Amino acid sequence: MAETEEKKEERSIEETFGELDQLARKLEDKDTPLEESFRLYRQGMELLKDLNGRLDTVEKKMLQMNEDGTFREF
Repeated sequence: MAETEEKKEERSIEETFGELDQLARKLEDKDTPLEESFRLYRQGMELLKDLNGRLDTVEKKMLQMNEDGTFREF
């Protein structure tokens, strides 16, 4: 499992969106077996969870601290 987490860190946000797009195409394919669809769905949900955390981190980094210690958007 550590290898999977390490792979997530190496993948860019853009690459992750691309992987999600590929998963969505496979899910839309009527020839994809149901069992495979469940696996793809689970994989997509994990990718979305990872992306959500990474995008939240980026958003927080986009804030600047004012002289009085408050934050404002960058």
